[in-house]
Amino acid sequence: MVGRQRELSELEHLLTTARGGRSTMVLVEGPAGIGKTTLLEQFLAHQGGVRVFRSSGVSWESSLPFGVVEQLKRGTGEFAASARPCEGEQDPVDAGCHLLDSWSRIQEQEPVVIVVDDAHQADVESLRALSSAFRRMAREKVLIILATREDRQDNSPAEVHEFLSGHRGPTVRVAPLTPAEVQDLAIRWAGVDLSSSTAQRLSDHTRGNPLHVRQLLNEAPSEVWLEWQPMLPAPRQLAATVVRAMHACGPSARALVESAAVLGQTISFTEATALAELEEPVLALDEASKASLLTVGVGRGLTTLTFPSPLVQAAVYADLQPLRRQELHRKAAEITENEGTRLMHRVAAAPFADAGLADELDEFASRQAALGAWSAVGDALISAIRLSPAQADRERRLVRAVDALVGAGELPKAIAFSPAIESFPAGAPRDAVLGYLAILLGRPDEAELLLARAWQQCDPNREPDTAALICQRRVLHSLSRLHGADLVTWARRAVELAVDPQNPSAIESEAIIGLGLAATGRIREAKSAYREVSAKVGAGAQLQRVQMGKGWLDLALDDPQTARRELEGASPTRYRRGSARISLWAQAWLARAEFVLGAWDDAMHTVDRAVTQLEHTGLELVRPLVHWTGAQTHALRGNWEAAHEHLQRASVAAHTYEIMLVPACLARAQYAEARADYETVIRSLEPLLQIQPRQGIDEPGLWPWQDVYANALVMTNRAAEADAFLTPYEALAAERGHRSTLARLGYVRGRIAGTEGDIEAAKGHFGNALAQLTDLPLPYDRARVNFAYGQTLRRAGKRREADVVLRNARDAYATLGARAYVERCDRELKASGLKAQRSGADLTQLTAQEQAVAELVAAGMSNKQAAVELFVSVKTVQFHLTRIYAKLGIGSRGELAARFRTEPGDDRA
Repeated sequence: MVGRQRELSELEHLLTTARGGRSTMVLVEGPAGIGKTTLLEQFLAHQGGVRVFRSSGVSWESSLPFGVVEQLKRGTGEFAASARPCEGEQDPVDAGCHLLDSWSRIQEQEPVVIVVDDAHQADVESLRALSSAFRRMAREKVLIILATREDRQDNSPAEVHEFLSGHRGPTVRVAPLTPAEVQDLAIRWAGVDLSSSTAQRLSDHTRGNPLHVRQLLNEAPSEVWLEWQPMLPAPRQLAATVVRAMHACGPSARALVESAAVLGQTISFTEATALAELEEPVLALDEASKASLLTVGVGRGLTTLTFPSPLVQAAVYADLQPLRRQELHRKAAEITENEGTRLMHRVAAAPFADAGLADELDEFASRQAALGAWSAVGDALISAIRLSPAQADRERRLVRAVDALVGAGELPKAIAFSPAIESFPAGAPRDAVLGYLAILLGRPDEAELLLARAWQQCDPNREPDTAALICQRRVLHSLSRLHGADLVTWARRAVELAVDPQNPSAIESEAIIGLGLAATGRIREAKSAYREVSAKVGAGAQLQRVQMGKGWLDLALDDPQTARRELEGASPTRYRRGSARISLWAQAWLARAEFVLGAWDDAMHTVDRAVTQLEHTGLELVRPLVHWTGAQTHALRGNWEAAHEHLQRASVAAHTYEIMLVPACLARAQYAEARADYETVIRSLEPLLQIQPRQGIDEPGLWPWQDVYANALVMTNRAAEADAFLTPYEALAAERGHRSTLARLGYVRGRIAGTEGDIEAAKGHFGNALAQLTDLPLPYDRARVNFAYGQTLRRAGKRREADVVLRNARDAYATLGARAYVERCDRELKASGLKAQRSGADLTQLTAQEQAVAELVAAGMSNKQAAVELFVSVKTVQFHLTRIYAKLGIGSRGELAARFRTEPGDDRA
């Protein structure tokens, strides 16, 4: 068994509850084959000191009253001997009382676990008897587990289904295997080392069902897992069941299901009816639905058909005879209106190479490329490759196909074809596409080598389009290195080389050039560039690229509301033939826009959606940027485990792209900052000091790291270093007039003044910082300024003023849900001595400052950590501890922790 830690943990908790005398009846629920029985065996194998009694339901005994009860009574001789005779029992209450009598005697020595497997096929009398026994339990140590299928309605008697559906107790739902767990299962079960992309496909195809995964690993030849397959097969056992269901249907229902299998996983009922040429389509649909071959849905006002799973579609499609399959595809090509779909049906109907059809696909791909619809380009060219008689045409089209798949963000498919390209002789198109792939996989050195070689091998005068394409790849490479000047140079070169102004390389370069201009401080030019390109492109995939770039710029320029609108428009891809790659960039920055606006629930929803897409696309370049927001938001909310998981997934290796390094460093630093671990903040951000050239990392608004670093310096008693560090950034922010950066740097300047004892200067800096944020929709930044302001005032002895400012910070953090900082504000307010809450009679001997120190030390902090948290010196903490020990009559940190655990009325967070 792989995975299942959550499910095992839930069962462990329920058993612990039962051991304590609180009996529980739980459903363990999931589809057939999901591993319910394996889960229970694994769970019970690791339990000591319990008595386990097993039974199971079967379909042919579901009408036998008390059949499951009899299994339980005869499970062991001891159980049977302790049970009362039950001959002639007709009442579930009596049967339940007999069971309870037996369990009550046994559980006096050890807890009892009752397992009913396949409970959806049990007799209803036994289930009622178990329920009656459970309802009469007082302090018995009994855990009753009913394992059942989710789709039990079609596989169980009506009364049994009603009983299980009415369960109101705990339910453990056995989840599908994740792609990583599918990889683990493949290596353990079949010794097959699946790539992450293949594991993702297999997980999607089987919906994470371990039974079907194991069956396919056993049955499919090894090349299925090494090469890209347009459709994975269905397991033989399931396929046989599907075929039997098909053959049990009438001709009309069979025709409808076969037509649907040819049209796809989700199709229009109208199209399926036309292809099947049915006179009574509703009757055919009703029969197919009752046979569990098709599911009816409603989409956009029209009836749609879907298969219960991709496996069912695969089984139906594989069962079609070659002539029947060809006939259906030819008819489908005649009735469909979409040009791309029509071509794909013609491809499926073609038994041999067809140069003419391959040329049509190539021309279609070129038209789609002009629109930036790279997924459609890739699919068309891959089909054209199979139909191309000439080797040279196949090689040329494969290079273009992989380039398009990379552009679409379909990296798993691109990676599957890349070994074939690597075997081709070196050339500009070959090296350009492999360099493009290296960029998105986060390999800067490899990308630099390949793109430089591609440029050397290309003659811009003879091959302007190829040269423009290489330039566009270098634009993305420069963006990822944070080299703004190089980005602008290569983008302009791409535009100059493009023969057609609507050339995709030119448009994509123009969609990014504004970011390069902004990174070099040319803000006015950047805004102008986006106005010009927005007027040039129409709706569709190219507009998606422009919206993404402009939204990114708007966010950097303190306009998160406009950024949010632009990025929301750039995120969907389904109806605009957009790129999953651009969509992920848009979602990553959309999450940042939502974060700074204080819409943290929306930000986490965006992050979760993007994480799912990352698993499908394998787009390494964007991964740290997505997880940065996840790590920071969860850390601020005090969800440390979830924050740490995002932190791990945001981590990067050495020699990676700067656009990956910066968010990875920020995620680590902001996680540490939320835990008041300022030494780790400094270590986390030190790599950013080494980045060259500096413009891409230092330009105000692009990456908000300078205040985090400088603040950590102050909090670790390195105010002089913070002063020297801040000065050039303050000058640059003032020159640009970048208000949020001035505010963030201003609160650190206020802290520095406070450490120097110049409280009036500190007040001036904090006031200016808050003034910069006036009318900017940046609630988190405003809370940070107030928190630092309040800490500084409290340290200076301005307790009443500090109380007001800290309460403003606390209210803002509470509104955002930043629980970690709400607790820190509470500690600061307690330390101020105003309206402090006392934790008990003995502790009232302590001053407010001593209470704050005592609480932190009792919670396990070192003197140094407590000093940083309270913004005092280590010597001050030690002084307070000495007085605390004397007042409370204790002599150690352990005694202090014990006093806080036992003190009456303790209501600390």
